[in-house]
Amino acid sequence: MKIIGVRFRQKGKVYLFLNEGFIKIKKGDFVIVETAQGEELGEVLLVNKNIVEPKEQKEPLGKLIRIANESDINHYEENLNKEEEAFKIAKKKIKEFKLDMKLISAEYLFDNSKLLFYFNAEGRIDFRDLVKELASIFKTRIELRQIGVRDEIRKIGGNGVCGRELCCCSFLSNFDSVSIKMAKEQNIALNPSKISGNCGRLMCCLKYEQEVYEEKLSRLPKQGAVVKTSDGQGIVDNVETLKEVVRVKLKDKEGFFYKKYNADEVEIIKNTDIGEKVSKEEKEHLKELKKLEKLDNIDKKNSK
Repeated sequence: MKIIGVRFRQKGKVYLFLNEGFIKIKKGDFVIVETAQGEELGEVLLVNKNIVEPKEQKEPLGKLIRIANESDINHYEENLNKEEEAFKIAKKKIKEFKLDMKLISAEYLFDNSKLLFYFNAEGRIDFRDLVKELASIFKTRIELRQIGVRDEIRKIGGNGVCGRELCCCSFLSNFDSVSIKMAKEQNIALNPSKISGNCGRLMCCLKYEQEVYEEKLSRLPKQGAVVKTSDGQGIVDNVETLKEVVRVKLKDKEGFFYKKYNADEVEIIKNTDIGEKVSKEEKEHLKELKKLEKLDNIDKKNSK
């Protein structure tokens, strides 16, 4: 099955489309494809590199219609200019209607059959009168879509602390739930400045390795567990989850000492989790992180 990967606008995820006509395509070409919204123009980033099996594809793939011609590209650029003007007008109207909402962007469908406005707000907004006003101005269908701060950053773009393009701007399809529990289980410092993304919410990449940590932690002794080792009975002092190594506190005639063992070298006698001592600073960080977690849930609820 021949497919191509297309990205719309300058930022965003890459979507896959069927190249049923085996049209000769190269990376960087602009093409017209069939989407759920209608025909759209996008840039080719992947060329027949992936084979998608039907059982692995949740939704039917759209189709490549043709390579974009000069007229298509000119029309697309005209739409971009019109979007700038539409954004300014809509922003002015929002102020006139005294609506508590932040306008993020304006986007025309390629065929101009609809004009979409994306906005962010803390709660639900009654924008019915605004829609009527905008429809009378632009003489086309108007749709306002409320999005969260994660989606807002996806549209703005940028780079993460890793130096790479933000995941939400390159490949993430959906925003999975990210929790403080993940950071704890991955033994990451609970510092908002360290584990928050450009959007001010917990970083999406905390989710990537979570399944691995959960699987390993289900088998490993907890911190504080009583274990039997080749050197006698002791208490687990620290767990290196990915390495599956535990540090055990042991006692001999001279006093206490610490030694590391592979997890399969110790036998769990009592798997008690004593937890970790939390400093005053860490408690404050936890309060702030819980606020971010709560705000993220509100964003998702309002964006539905």
